[in-house]
Amino acid sequence: MADLLSLNPQQRDAARTLHGPVLILAGAGTGKTRVLTARTAWMLKNGIAPEKILAVTFTNKAAKEMRERVARLVPKRTGGKRGKGPAGPTICTFHSLGVRILRRYIERLGYKKNFVIYSESEQLSVVKKILSHISAPGDKTDPYLLLGMLSRERTREGAAAEEGSGLPGRLRQRYESALRAGNAVDFDDLLLLTLRLLEEHADILDACREQYRYVMVDEYQDTNAAQFRLIHLLCQEHRNLCVVGDDDQSIYGWRGAEIANLLDLDRYYPEVKVVTLEQNYRSTNTILEAANAVIRNNARRRGKRLWSENGQGTRITLYAFESDQEEAEQVASQIEFVRLSRRIPWRDQAILFRTNQQSRPLEVALRQAGIRYHLIGGQSFFDRREIRDFMAYLKLFVNPHNDVSLLRIANVPARGLSDATMERLLAASQEMHCPVYKAMTHPDVQGQFHSRTRHAIEAFVTWVEARRAQLDERTDRPSLSQWAESFLKEIDYYQELRRSEKNVEVAENRIRNLKDLIADMESSVDASSGPMEHLQDFLEDLALDGEREADKEPTGDAVTLITMHSCKGLEFPHVYIVGLEDGLLPHTRSKEEGTMDEERRLFYVALTRARQTLTLSHCGSRKKYGQAMPCHPSPFLKELPEHLVESAEAAARKPVNVQAGKGLFSAMREAVPE
Repeated sequence: MADLLSLNPQQRDAARTLHGPVLILAGAGTGKTRVLTARTAWMLKNGIAPEKILAVTFTNKAAKEMRERVARLVPKRTGGKRGKGPAGPTICTFHSLGVRILRRYIERLGYKKNFVIYSESEQLSVVKKILSHISAPGDKTDPYLLLGMLSRERTREGAAAEEGSGLPGRLRQRYESALRAGNAVDFDDLLLLTLRLLEEHADILDACREQYRYVMVDEYQDTNAAQFRLIHLLCQEHRNLCVVGDDDQSIYGWRGAEIANLLDLDRYYPEVKVVTLEQNYRSTNTILEAANAVIRNNARRRGKRLWSENGQGTRITLYAFESDQEEAEQVASQIEFVRLSRRIPWRDQAILFRTNQQSRPLEVALRQAGIRYHLIGGQSFFDRREIRDFMAYLKLFVNPHNDVSLLRIANVPARGLSDATMERLLAASQEMHCPVYKAMTHPDVQGQFHSRTRHAIEAFVTWVEARRAQLDERTDRPSLSQWAESFLKEIDYYQELRRSEKNVEVAENRIRNLKDLIADMESSVDASSGPMEHLQDFLEDLALDGEREADKEPTGDAVTLITMHSCKGLEFPHVYIVGLEDGLLPHTRSKEEGTMDEERRLFYVALTRARQTLTLSHCGSRKKYGQAMPCHPSPFLKELPEHLVESAEAAARKPVNVQAGKGLFSAMREAVPE
């Protein structure tokens, strides 16, 4: 059961305060997950029913970690997947919470319970289709930018659909209509529709408040307006809200996060108890003192000073390079040197940078040095063609009125439904104000095509219905993975992949990707549910697991390359922060947009990833569009206390004592193969 004695006094205070609003102000590396876990276990020990407890996180990785920790503390009372199996506390992401509520009540909003969740690629397909009808000829509007604008507009507090003939208004209205017609929702809808349910149906709000009597929210500084409203609706009556966050680590303002949700919490909960966690269990005091000094320059913040029992540690090393190429080569050289001389493996070293473009020279230098690396943020597994095709088929079987999925795979592999045919069917569906699949089944629409095309349409509809019927069978049914393998074999999809790839190895890798995903379909089988419900659960899990690839820790012995925005929540023994130049950090845009404080918080987050050593660097020039452009050091470097930083030149001039020299020589000799 909850071992509160292992917590420090501040952590123990936070874990034991169960009633009323609590703000746990948790600095970097101060053990907030441990506190949340202990607090949950303490609730259970004090007789609070597990089904009354809700803990909301931002990533599936964080939710999974917390579920596992709670299960270890109270194994007999937790477990179960999304409510299946033994009842336990609900520990999930905001979007998962939205799905839970919508699956129960969405019919009140006119949707069917078997709604599908659109991925970003499916959203883009909808936007592109709308643009093709409402844009002027030759218009080169970027659908990615429009989708981002649409998301910000829809999630803005109190935003209503725009009226009028302007592009944003027309786009939003048509976009929402297209999703509604396909009984589909996007990730924004998982929160927006949940809010509609709670705000428009008092009985649903009462039921949710009664179910979730004790609410905890992790990373509260990252909440946006919609997330704040959702939590406030649930908690404003019983007031049992515990939020954990750090305003100094609020770095996602560009995607809607509102730091004021944390800073101004006492506006909504004047009686809030604030517990500040300052003891850091990660870094040396040199690193923490440097981070404290930098962040103090932000005026609007809740004060805290990180400290550690890990000792003072070594000084921070600062390099000044002539170019980004020299920077990359020297960082690679340093990584290899400490691996050989101090036996520091690659996996204990990480390179942090501000923008994705900075990774290219680093990757080139690491490859040339023969250093294995793991770049976080490469192509997602779910963005691969074969996976997107397979997922489109699955979504079509769950919901045939999903136009985006239907249009993707109607002629994959080729079955006589050409682009021209699908365009005619799409036009017919728009005239009839119905989904494309419904138009395909209409005799009048079928009669407009030549006999061969008509037969192809009829055969496709018959095949889809037959496959869907198999999912509704309750007895003598194959496993879901067998069913999936069967339909892929029937349409000869594996051969389609082999035909479309010149490289045999690439084709076999694609097939292996599919087979791995199909094998995963059986990992969450619930014997009480039928195949259709099981398939819906499987798709739901994948849709909600968008950060699954980014969450994966580097495997094997490899250096981690990662952006500063992606590194929050991670830690590494030895960290190199490169490209500390004015225009990169702080970014040029920050001066125009007035977000310098957020840029400083980003630097603070990067600094506090390091456990033992920290190396910083900047360049005199950096290539941009093939041209070397002059650079100047980041003004944030001047905020570091001089006594904590040592220039690389000064460090190199220091004499090495005899004992240290022997140790280096011995380590190098052992590292060289005979």
